[in-house]
Amino acid sequence: MELAQRVSALTPSTTLAITAKAKEMKSQGIDVIGLGAGEPDFNTPHHIMTAATDSMHDGHTKYTPAGGLTQLKEAIINKFKKDQGISYDPSQVIVTSGAKHGLYTLFQVLLNEGDEVVIPTPYWVSYPEQVKLAGGSPVFIEGKEENEYKITPDQLKNAVTDKTKAVIINSPSNPTGMLYSRDELEALGRVCLDHNILIVSDEIYEKLVYGENSHVSIAEISPELKEQTVVINGVSKSHSMTGWRIGYAAGDAQLIKAMTNLASHSTSNPTTTSQHGAIAAYEGTQEPVEDMRKAFQDRLGIVIEKLNAIPGFNCITPQGAFYLFPNVKEAASLTGHESVDDFTKALLEEAKVAVIPGSGFGSPDNIRLSYATSLESFEKALERIHSFVTDKMEQSK
Repeated sequence: MELAQRVSALTPSTTLAITAKAKEMKSQGIDVIGLGAGEPDFNTPHHIMTAATDSMHDGHTKYTPAGGLTQLKEAIINKFKKDQGISYDPSQVIVTSGAKHGLYTLFQVLLNEGDEVVIPTPYWVSYPEQVKLAGGSPVFIEGKEENEYKITPDQLKNAVTDKTKAVIINSPSNPTGMLYSRDELEALGRVCLDHNILIVSDEIYEKLVYGENSHVSIAEISPELKEQTVVINGVSKSHSMTGWRIGYAAGDAQLIKAMTNLASHSTSNPTTTSQHGAIAAYEGTQEPVEDMRKAFQDRLGIVIEKLNAIPGFNCITPQGAFYLFPNVKEAASLTGHESVDDFTKALLEEAKVAVIPGSGFGSPDNIRLSYATSLESFEKALERIHSFVTDKMEQSK
C-alpha cells in the first residue's frame, strides 16, 4: 500500500524510540534506568481526580462543545488574569486534546504550502514535524550554547523572508530548560511586529521555574504583542496530568474559530471527564503545583554538580522545566565514539542508562536527561555514566 507523502517524510520521535527500547530491555529483566521521561513522576493531585470521578457520577459523560466547556474556558481566562494580568474573551480560547494537539491544529489552520515557520534549535521534537504536516517549511535558527541556547533579534531578523508566517518561542524550553527574559522577549517581539510574524508561545512549563527566575509570557508585554501571539499551554506538566490530554490555545478570535471548526471534524471535543478534572486543577488549590516545583528545584540543585563532574560533560544550569541538556561531544570522543548518537547507544547497551540524543532536538552535540524521576534513580544513573566514561578512558590509554 502506498502511503501519503505527508507521513512518509515524518521523522519518528527520538524520545519515544529510546523509551520503547528501554522498556523492551526492562521486560527482558535488564536493570535499565530511564532518564527520557517527559512527564512529572508525581501522581495527579487528589482533588483533581475526585472532581473527575464526581463529574462522571453526576452524568457528565456526553459530548461537550468542540472548543471545550465554557466553565473550563472561564477557568483558563481567570488563570491568565491572575498569572499574566491579561484578558481574553471565551471566543479567543480553545480547549484541545493536549497542548500538542493545540499546536497541530494551529499549524493546520495557519499554514499554506511553502509558508515558513522559524524554529529555534534546540527544539521540541514535534515542532518541525507538525509544520511539515501542515505543508509548511521549518526554518531553523541555532540557539548558541554561549547564549544559553536562545536566539537573538538579529538572528530572527536575518531568517525572515516574504514566506515567514510564524516563529515558535518555547520558554521554559524543552530540552534546555532555559528562559527568555522580559527584555529578550520584547526585543524578539519588535522584530515580529515589524514583519507581521505570528508568535507561537509554548508555555507548557511555565509553572516549573527555579531560583530567582520568573516566567514571562510575551503576550503580557504589550497589547500589540498579545494580538500577535497565540499562547499554547495546558495542565500536563503543571498539574502532572500528562495522560489526561488537556491543553489550550489563546489568541486571535478568527484563528481560534478556525481551530475549533477543525477540531469539530477531528476530535469532536476534548475528553469530557478530563475537562472537569482541569477545571478543578485551575479552580482548586495550587499547593501541589508548588510542592512539585520545589521538589524539582531541590533535585536540580543536587544533580547538576554531579553531572558536570563527569569527564567531557558541560551543562548550563537550567532555569526551568525538568531536563538537563549537557554538551557531551568531548565525552563521546574520550570514550572512542564518532558521534554523540553512538555514545548514547553505548550508554543504553553497556551502562544500562537511557538518555535522549540531542540530534532529535536539532543539537547533535548534546543529550537530554530528565530528572522527573526519583533522586535515588537519577544519582545511580549518573554513577553508571561516570563509571562508563572513566572506564572507557582508562581502556584507551
